[in-house]
Amino acid sequence: MFNSMFRSLRQKLGLPSPWGKARMAILCSSLLTVGIVACSGGSITSQEVTSDAASAQAEAPTGEVTTAGNTLDSVLSAGVLKVAVPQDSPPFGSVGTDGEPQGYDIEVAKLIATDLEVELELIPVTSTHRLPYLQTGRADLVISSLGATPERAKSIYFSSTPYAPFFSGIYGPADANVAGYDDLGGYSIGVTQGSLEDLEVSEKAPEGVEIKRFEDNSVTVSALLANQVDLIATGNTIAGKVIQDNPAAGLANKFVMKNSPCYIGVRRGDLDMLEWINVFVRHKRFSGDFDRLSQEWFGEPLQVPSF
Repeated sequence: MFNSMFRSLRQKLGLPSPWGKARMAILCSSLLTVGIVACSGGSITSQEVTSDAASAQAEAPTGEVTTAGNTLDSVLSAGVLKVAVPQDSPPFGSVGTDGEPQGYDIEVAKLIATDLEVELELIPVTSTHRLPYLQTGRADLVISSLGATPERAKSIYFSSTPYAPFFSGIYGPADANVAGYDDLGGYSIGVTQGSLEDLEVSEKAPEGVEIKRFEDNSVTVSALLANQVDLIATGNTIAGKVIQDNPAAGLANKFVMKNSPCYIGVRRGDLDMLEWINVFVRHKRFSGDFDRLSQEWFGEPLQVPSF
């Protein structure tokens, strides 16, 4: 049967008679294989693609960024959102006297879980663990006083707009007529020696400003409360705590010197989650929820740049 099949096929293809049986067998085998593949659909299944991608990811070097893409669907399906939050950075996040996480970032995480209609699992982290926890899937989001930098953007996505303020500013009595560097003439300003605020004031303050340098932030703050200086230059988180603890002092932010706002971190590749977070941030800024939280935890209205 095979001899007649070889002969017939050789004649149809116009092959010369020296073409041997071995060559013809290989040809028939190849054609038979093609036919089988064609009958079975001949396409790579999504399961195979997924398996290949999983294998490639498993073989990736340790520490390489893990790409995702379906975290939002996974969170909605599981009914649980895991958020990395600060454990040692008040008022953004710290451990309260009851042993529970508390702070601005914790409240923002609660708002997200409420809007997603899922349970919230808080994962307290230190600054060095924020990105690794997100990259390895131990957290779905990072809300941990995280500033956006080009270097960090190589590893994770950031919300398109900030959700929280982080800046250096001039603070003093609410009735002090100070709105910028040009208004500082004639005032005494307390700074922590060697700090970024020390450098900023030394460089930009006009003539006639008396700069008094103190050993650490607590001494700088004490100098303002004791009226040893008229104003101080410090970070908003430090000032917010002072304003909260000393409401009778009537202190307020006079102007922002240097801005470095905070963004929500999303795992690289999670475009659906990123888009949802962007909508969430815009909504909460417009609704006033972030402003309310800023008043509660920083002691002043929300001050973040608009882009």
